[in-house]
Amino acid sequence: MTSTATGSARHRPAGRIRRRVRAIGLGALSALALVVLGFLIWANTPYRAERAPVIEVWANGSVEVQYLEEGILMTPVGDAVDLPANSTGLVFVPGARVEAHAYMFQLSGAVEQHGMTVLITEPTLNLAFFDTRSLAQFTTAAPEIDRWFVGGHSLGGVRACLMTPGSDAAGLVLFGSYCANDLSGSGLEVLSIAGENDALSTPAIIEQNAGMLPSDTRFVTIAGANHASFGDYGPQSGDGERTITSEQMRAELTALLGELLD
Repeated sequence: MTSTATGSARHRPAGRIRRRVRAIGLGALSALALVVLGFLIWANTPYRAERAPVIEVWANGSVEVQYLEEGILMTPVGDAVDLPANSTGLVFVPGARVEAHAYMFQLSGAVEQHGMTVLITEPTLNLAFFDTRSLAQFTTAAPEIDRWFVGGHSLGGVRACLMTPGSDAAGLVLFGSYCANDLSGSGLEVLSIAGENDALSTPAIIEQNAGMLPSDTRFVTIAGANHASFGDYGPQSGDGERTITSEQMRAELTALLGELLD
């Protein structure tokens, strides 16, 4: 009798430990599931493109818009452009959690006025780092283009920098962004555009990371522009105040991209 009671007493603590471990494991899995769910909800609720600028691009008879597997392709139409020999393209990566359509209006000026072909990518989960495709996998959208630049806004610019090594990129275009990898010896033609009132990728932060780019990189700061000025998606949390209109910003970007082509 004594022996049996003692044996049962020994098994009870072991059973409690197993139940406790099981409960902790289930709690950890539940917490992880909530974190993953929260992340997916956060990633899939991007800054939405403002409707009016997108409609203006669709209505522009000098710009053709196509929705392809590679992204949103904008090409010049017919004789609307006075640069028939221009066969330069730009693969552009959106900023984190910003809808690709938000960049159509700002980039359409380079298509309309300078004949540039522009492909705006649509990253997985609206985050550039989840899209691991190479530059060559995007340029298939316009095989007739033989000279490609790659660029991006904010986190999209960081991703664009990572796409250039080992690619056929002729150059790099950064909108309110900077490189995390060293391209100082790459020989790329680089245009880095900052916003004077950008409180996220500030001009000072861009200057601090300038050493990652070639020494002949052209750095430009647009007066009155903030971080969200590079697209049309409304105010962004933590950003500075903009004192430049969307139309003025488009004109500035169009002129700078035109100079890059020249």
